[in-house]
Amino acid sequence: MNSPQSPSNKKILFLVFFTVFLDLVGFGIIIPIQPFYAEKLGASPTTVTLLGASFSLMQFLFGSFWGRLSDRIGRRPVMLLSIGCASLGYLVFGLAESLPVIFLARMLAGFGSANIGAAQAIIADSTPPESRAKGMGLIGVAFGLGFILGPALGGFFGQIGLSIPAFVAAGLGVINFIFALINLPETCPQKLGQSAKNQVSHRPGFSWAALKHAARHPNVPQLFLIYLLYISAFSMMEQVLGLFIEATWHPVAEGVESTLRAKQAAAETAYVLIMVGITATIVQGGLIGKLVKKFGERRLLITGIFLVGLSLAVTPLIGLTGTYRLMLAWAVLTAIGSGFTNPSLSSLLSQSVDRDEQGGVLGMGQSIAALGRVIGPSMAGFLFERGVAIPFWIGSVIIFFAVIVATFIKTYPVTSSARVQEI
Repeated sequence: MNSPQSPSNKKILFLVFFTVFLDLVGFGIIIPIQPFYAEKLGASPTTVTLLGASFSLMQFLFGSFWGRLSDRIGRRPVMLLSIGCASLGYLVFGLAESLPVIFLARMLAGFGSANIGAAQAIIADSTPPESRAKGMGLIGVAFGLGFILGPALGGFFGQIGLSIPAFVAAGLGVINFIFALINLPETCPQKLGQSAKNQVSHRPGFSWAALKHAARHPNVPQLFLIYLLYISAFSMMEQVLGLFIEATWHPVAEGVESTLRAKQAAAETAYVLIMVGITATIVQGGLIGKLVKKFGERRLLITGIFLVGLSLAVTPLIGLTGTYRLMLAWAVLTAIGSGFTNPSLSSLLSQSVDRDEQGGVLGMGQSIAALGRVIGPSMAGFLFERGVAIPFWIGSVIIFFAVIVATFIKTYPVTSSARVQEI
């Protein structure tokens, strides 16, 4: 492996960063307008959040598939194919004139966007264990910047028409595909996944056998459970955030046209997401490497999850004050917590397995995270209809359970011979 500071590795990390960044800009554009675009077609809050769940369901089913496929045929073809599928999904979303077509579009985009495990595997291929959290932080930076530019573009183009951001996302997907086609190299050695000991772990798709195989490694069961709990609660919040802002600061009023209310709520949702993106970029781009060296991934993980749980607990209280600006401060707290949590989770998971299993296990981690994004949104709309504060309070309770699980994670020397426990 090349030195993590070598020009070739720096180039690979930049290329992965830019590829994921373009992917996340396209994803972020949709977020501010999706609830209101669905409402325009007659969706209830429960249906709106189920729409988000349909996207994540495909990520759950195929995140592990893309990761393991990248172990077998290479990272580059997997990234190209998945980017193309996501772009097509955005195009169909923009053309949709009914709820069934919107669901189909989001499922297609979710299938293509289930490639984060493969992107993480490229990072893992190109960094040694001691630098991996910093490398994984680049994906977090791509998320952060994507959540700055994406929602900003979504809020801007959404004022022209609620379907316009989807077409912009499709166009960015085409640019992303061309960029990756020309620049993205292959980092996975040929036939990496053909060793006999790893035949189970490289079967495409999420399976009980693959999950059981991955759980043989130290810390992996705890990390998978944290993924499930943390993402379930976080995505519950994400799916009702725009509806919460609409209900709190733009309630139904006589003489106020519904499209105007939707555009105002979409813009204010975009402002919150932009603040999240700015803060997450600062944390994961400039601070995470230094913080990991000083405190370690385990401490950062526990602290980050706790901060997110705290932010969810205070959300309804901010709504009671009626002061929208407090939501911007809330965004900073939430982003700091997620900025500590996400790269620490990925780094700890990648360090728990051997190199030739990283793509599959990281992909499985993303599949479990996607399952959380199915569970959370599936509950969020139902709970929101019974009280706008309920999803946030229940989410905070789930998050604090994840904090407890995180305290059971142990730190091990990163050596191949020590990673796998005997059954």
